[in-house]
Amino acid sequence: MNLRRLRLGELLALAGSVCVIVSLLVPWYESAIGQLDAWDTFGPGLVLILPALCAALAMILSALTERSAALPVATAVWCVLLGLIAVIAAAVRVLERPDHASSLCAGAWLALIGSGLILIGAWLALRDERPALYERATPVPRPRP
Repeated sequence: MNLRRLRLGELLALAGSVCVIVSLLVPWYESAIGQLDAWDTFGPGLVLILPALCAALAMILSALTERSAALPVATAVWCVLLGLIAVIAAAVRVLERPDHASSLCAGAWLALIGSGLILIGAWLALRDERPALYERATPVPRPRP
């Protein structure tokens, strides 16, 4: 595992993944009955955010462990699609107020920022500009007749 293989796209997706994971642990909404976290208001929005988190972690892991660019680019393609869906779902979660919640807390904003970072990171990771593992072959020129 070589941490230098992570580029800007993977690092942004990693930061977004950390934001989403932290958002799952902190309150999302404030209501009359107290603070509600993501698991208290579990719904389709959260179900759409979790696959983007898993795809981002798979993209980062494949970038760290694979020697060729095929699997990291393929996971980045899926991560772009799932990240876009997660951004829409997180925006809806910020705009809606389930269970008569009166205000937003940090968790909803972290989920929106994290899913946005996952989307941007996956988009940037599609540009495969990794340094080659091996030197480029330079064949000896043929002698002229």
